[in-house]
Formats: sequence, C-alpha cells, structure tokens
Amino acid sequence: MDRHPDPDRAGGVPGAASPETPPLSSLFQQLVLEHYKKPRNRGELPGADVDVRMNNPSCGDTVRLQLRFDSDRIAEARFLGDGCSISQASVSMMTQVLEGKTVAEARGLIERMKAMMRGDADAARDKALGDLRALAGVHRFPVRVRCALLGWNALEEALRQAFG
Repeated sequence: MDRHPDPDRAGGVPGAASPETPPLSSLFQQLVLEHYKKPRNRGELPGADVDVRMNNPSCGDTVRLQLRFDSDRIAEARFLGDGCSISQASVSMMTQVLEGKTVAEARGLIERMKAMMRGDADAARDKALGDLRALAGVHRFPVRVRCALLGWNALEEALRQAFG
C-alpha cells in the first residue's frame, strides 16, 4: 500500500518536477535517494543507552533510534525504520552527523533542522547539517516536513530520556 500518493513516494524529492527547481536540486535528489537506498547506520545497536520509537500517524512511517553515549557525547547512533525516501534518508543522514557530537551540539542540530524545515534560509546553508541540507526544499511541502523530522523527533525524545 502506498502511503504517499505524491511523486516523492516513488523515490523523488518534493518539488523535483517544478520548472522553478534549480538545477542543483538533481544532485540533492541523488543524495536523498542514495541514503534511502543505502542507509547509513541502519541496524540494531547492542548495549544502547536509549532506544526510542516514533511514528508519523499521518502516513505510517516509523523510526526506531538507538544511541550509545560516552559521557555527554553520542558515541554511536543506529536506526531501523520503514517509510518514504524523505523520512528514511533524513534519519540516515542524521545518524551520520550525530556521532561524536555532544548532547548540546545535538540539541543545536535539532533546532537548526527544525528551522530549515520552517524555511529558514540561514539554517539551510548551515554546514553543520552536512548532507541534511539536501532536504532544504522539503519545507515547501508541509505534509512532508513531518517525514523529514521523524528521526529528529526521536532524537529529541532520546536526549530527553537520557539527559532530561
């Protein structure tokens, strides 16, 4: 069953068909598809310090995020999940950028990602987000913002459970 009736569900990026889409967007589409098809840090994390499951009730996408900490740093991040290219690519990219970050840095990334999803152009240029900047165009499709933020909401809950 296709939970996403829009073209993105077929593996593209929202806005890809728009005549206003800049040519660079095709590079970003490839990056999103690459993370979707070959997700990084996918799998279980034995000995995880925190294990959070989230779902997007509007489409049924799921993410299970597991983190292992070394003091106040994220030593390892792994995920399992099912869903559209946006949700799964976003969490794949998120786990890559998280490893080695302090809890404060991770919380800062959460805020930057949420700002980017609100259309904040400065956040979309923030190199701290790494590959996640490929999702900057998602803000134009509010229903897809929930997909992009699913893993980030899991991260926010994981940090709350682990550090308050």
